[in-house]
Amino acid sequence: MIQNERKTRKEHVLHIVRQMMTAARTAPKGKGADIIEIAMATDDDIRRLSEELYRLAEETGLTFMLRDAENILKADAILLIGTTRQTQGLNCAHCGFATCAGKPEETPCAINTVDVGIAIGSACATAADFRVDTRVMFSAGLAAQRLRYLGDCTCVMAIPVSATTKNPFFDRIPKPS
Repeated sequence: MIQNERKTRKEHVLHIVRQMMTAARTAPKGKGADIIEIAMATDDDIRRLSEELYRLAEETGLTFMLRDAENILKADAILLIGTTRQTQGLNCAHCGFATCAGKPEETPCAINTVDVGIAIGSACATAADFRVDTRVMFSAGLAAQRLRYLGDCTCVMAIPVSATTKNPFFDRIPKPS
């Protein structure tokens, strides 16, 4: 039996994204508390993310969001990683406030944010091991956050994943204003 890579590519990428999800889940946590959420968006959910990025671009005037809205349509899947706002009770002052009790609720816990970053690094390392193309995008993460793809999570980041001849997420010529 002959299997053409072009016909099996998407299935392979989805398998790799699931591996990335596991890598993100098992990544070290600052306090050992598992406070991150992880999901994969495909197909129609990617199109909805793109549409939300267009709305964000219109609202904010940030033209790079137009570019990202087009870029993510070239992904077979998008890995989403986020965290809820939950203090860790360490009174570490990394958030800029002396105590967790003194921190305003809208200020994220620095430990939670660091945990998201560690999870992203672990997921991207896994992607690199499998030689698929990625890019970390806060813009698509913000769109996913607004669409509530990860429920009440804040600090959502997105990692589009593709396996093509050239990484589609690094031809990043901004559209004219």
